[in-house]
Amino acid sequence: MRLETPLIPRRWQALTVMVISLLALLGGIQIIQSIMLPVQGNIVNPLIAMMTAMGLLMTAIAYGMFKTGVLESLGSLRILMVVFVVVMIGVVLLYLWIVSRVLYANSLYYSFMLMSMFFAGISALSFGYFVARAMTQRLFALVDAAGKVAQGDFSTRLDVAGNDEIAKLIESFNAMARDLEEVEEQKRQLEQTRRDLVAWVSHDLRTPLTSMRVMLEALADGVITDEETQQRYIETTLKEIQHLSHMITDLFEMAKLDVGHIDLDICPTSISDLISDTVGSLMAKAHNKQITLNGEVSGKVDLVDIAPDKIQRVLKNLIDNAIKYTPEGEQVTISAALHQDDPAMIRVSVHNTGVHIPAETLPNLFDSFYRGEKSRANTDDERGTGLGLAIARGFVNAHGGDIWATSSAEAGTTFSFTIPKHQSSDEGNAK
Repeated sequence: MRLETPLIPRRWQALTVMVISLLALLGGIQIIQSIMLPVQGNIVNPLIAMMTAMGLLMTAIAYGMFKTGVLESLGSLRILMVVFVVVMIGVVLLYLWIVSRVLYANSLYYSFMLMSMFFAGISALSFGYFVARAMTQRLFALVDAAGKVAQGDFSTRLDVAGNDEIAKLIESFNAMARDLEEVEEQKRQLEQTRRDLVAWVSHDLRTPLTSMRVMLEALADGVITDEETQQRYIETTLKEIQHLSHMITDLFEMAKLDVGHIDLDICPTSISDLISDTVGSLMAKAHNKQITLNGEVSGKVDLVDIAPDKIQRVLKNLIDNAIKYTPEGEQVTISAALHQDDPAMIRVSVHNTGVHIPAETLPNLFDSFYRGEKSRANTDDERGTGLGLAIARGFVNAHGGDIWATSSAEAGTTFSFTIPKHQSSDEGNAK
């Protein structure tokens, strides 16, 4: 929340009030003189001079108390309001006494005025007390809420009533608590990610490292003398190294996504060429599993303002994932077209037949390190890092788009994402 900027800087507000009061006093003197001077010219001028001096003196005393912090030392708004009312009553009584003496008013008149001011003072004290109580109740509630936040309850919120300074203070408190709650949630997610990373590293890195160590030790010790077996060990070791390289690359990408430092080199790109190149690079893998790859691109989608390397990574992750889990003899279809509900967005879908993902699993697909049970039955060539879909989501979100998955036993599974057709290059800067 952004607080409103005062029209007058706070350091000049007290001086401004004093200047305005002085101008009002001078204006009032002129009005009083114009009305009363013809009647009591020999009395009015001394009376005005005396009251003006009293007014300036009271203003100076109030300003001195304000600057020295005496008012803040009272310790309570209620006490401050009572002091304010008592001082005002005393000032009025002093003015009445001066007027009665100057005008030679009789004691009965002055007694009646004193009695009236007494009852008016009692009423003012009661009114001031409840006005102060209305303010202090909200301040006490704010103090209690601040104590809860200090103890870690960042969900604490206060109802905002009115539009005064205390209401704005409460709005600022709510905004602060909301920001702290978001930070705490980010810390919780980061801690969970750290735990997942430790568990993942201990499981997925230990296996290939152990395998490579055993094979390399066998080769180094000369245990394996058969040339064909030696070649197979070397090829297997290279595959494990390539797998570890992919894992490190994925970890690096996820680390940048987590901290929000992703540079997008936005430029007009042919989405059809991008899909064609990605499909071509995975055609051999699909052919080995006897899976048919199809592409359908609407002519209205080119050109698209995207970071081609990042969107190609998204396409590769989705298509590779579809090939990995699609049974032999099925097909994978990639399509791109304008979004039906929003022509300013491009929708890209990767659909594979023969695969059904349970509804309760769909929300977890794009989480870091998440892998379904089927992945555990895959061969070593099909092992994944559990980061591909999370990285795809991060890249799509960085473009201002969205990504999701749908699945049914009859139709199969579809991964879809949307991206704006046009966007400024500023959106590609690190955030």
